[in-house]
Amino acid sequence: MNADLIIFNGAVYTADNDNPSAEAVVIKDNKIQYVGSLEQAQTYQSTSTKMIDAAGNTVMPGFIDAHFHVIWGAKSLASAQLVECTTLEELKACLHDWAPKNPDSDWVMGNGMSYAVPTADVDLNRHHLDAIIADRPVILYSFDMHTVWLNTMGLEKTGLLQGHPPLPGDAEVVMGSDGLATGALIEPAAYNLAVEKLPEQSEAEKLKELQIGMDYISSFGITTVHDMACNAEDMQVYAALLEQGNLTARIYANQLIEPEHQVGDIDRLAVPLREKYDSDMLRVGFIKFFMDGVYESFSAVTLNGYPGRPDHHGEAIFSPEQFAGLAAEADRLGFQIAVHACGDGAVQRVLDGYERLIQENGKRDSRHRVEHIEMVSHADIKRFTELDVIASMQPLHAPLENNDGDIWVSRVAEEEWDMAFAWRMLRDSAVHICFGSDWPVVTLNPFLGIHAALNRKPWKPGHNSHNQTLEETLNSYTKDAAYTEFAEEKKGQLKAGMLADIAILSDNIFQVPADQILNMTVNLTIMDGKIVYSKDSSSV
Repeated sequence: MNADLIIFNGAVYTADNDNPSAEAVVIKDNKIQYVGSLEQAQTYQSTSTKMIDAAGNTVMPGFIDAHFHVIWGAKSLASAQLVECTTLEELKACLHDWAPKNPDSDWVMGNGMSYAVPTADVDLNRHHLDAIIADRPVILYSFDMHTVWLNTMGLEKTGLLQGHPPLPGDAEVVMGSDGLATGALIEPAAYNLAVEKLPEQSEAEKLKELQIGMDYISSFGITTVHDMACNAEDMQVYAALLEQGNLTARIYANQLIEPEHQVGDIDRLAVPLREKYDSDMLRVGFIKFFMDGVYESFSAVTLNGYPGRPDHHGEAIFSPEQFAGLAAEADRLGFQIAVHACGDGAVQRVLDGYERLIQENGKRDSRHRVEHIEMVSHADIKRFTELDVIASMQPLHAPLENNDGDIWVSRVAEEEWDMAFAWRMLRDSAVHICFGSDWPVVTLNPFLGIHAALNRKPWKPGHNSHNQTLEETLNSYTKDAAYTEFAEEKKGQLKAGMLADIAILSDNIFQVPADQILNMTVNLTIMDGKIVYSKDSSSV
């Protein structure tokens, strides 16, 4: 059989325990045909075969990002980038740079806002934003996508300046002492009241935005994403891009279930999506819930409260009975379940629900997941193993040190820090861990995620750093993430018969010092047997 592509002269990391390294990889159509010696690979060569010299760099399975927001991320690329803003002056500079460059945008939009602006002790409000831009409505998304800020004109246009009746959980249109909204909208149930009033995009605009996002994703060697918080409208946009032949990363997607949904809505909403989207490129396979918010906005559900606020534990979005009933129905219908749970109290409630659905439906190979797990109790680590629950975690969410400026560490008592982002304890307890980014909450750059997993420091003497080995980390971004989506027989390894999803890196990652991996890039991305990104554009 003549090959389409042969990759040679690379440091091939296969993630295949039976064949851990190789000299060459052979690709025909969208599958890997052979992984092994260069001599044998050359028997597949013909005059039409494209030979790809990896120049001694790592050749590995394409990255699978197990927690991702494609639509949000693509949209964020078109907004003012605020991640580096640490002061009001820097925020002003960013918005004053973006606004005149986007005169046709009805709103001034920004993404990646820090909670520490203007200071850790003073919350951002509409008056701060009015002093920057008052004559156009402004909407800024926090870096974690759990808070939105509007200026006064933005509040007026969305009808929220006078406030809003109480919302479920910790969602809130924050009110000021003057009886008017401050501009802060906490949690999706609050800020979606504003987002739904933004101008509707045309189909062409959505596709253009998504195409830019796809190109960006491919440039980081990412060939599959687990897309969180989807709906039928999102799936239609993905399907349209796939029809054009421009979907350059595989999407494993879900139906989001919210507190207002009833048990019958899972069958009504999710089952048709699963039947309609069931290909290797675009697949709906899980149900997504949010159990809590985040520590930064005091909306994570905790077991022990917050420092200085011991009586505040956060309010769960679903009651135990409501979640157990909805989860049991999703499980009965054969769906995987993924639940956002940052706080240890939220993690416990999710595990309680999983335990109840096993009692009701019986145990099966469900691979249910908990997303984030920023805090967890010792007792619940054992329950992950007992219940066969997957820990879906994001290395870049964890501060590298306790004094790196991240507000997160101030939300948990020092004596509890050892249980924060407890990757090592979970892995050592034989819990299956997959890694992702949560883009655009943080960068999708997998090398920064790898750096975080390898180089985290103990936050307190005697505490665990929770560091991972390089091989553990790469596996959590590849074959372990493939297992998480029931695709371990199709991708996540360089192995004959697997889908041809491959990344060629800028160096040999096993020879780069651990503290320098963050500087690596991707030279070439192959997805479904096609080159979808090349640092050398002539190779595409």
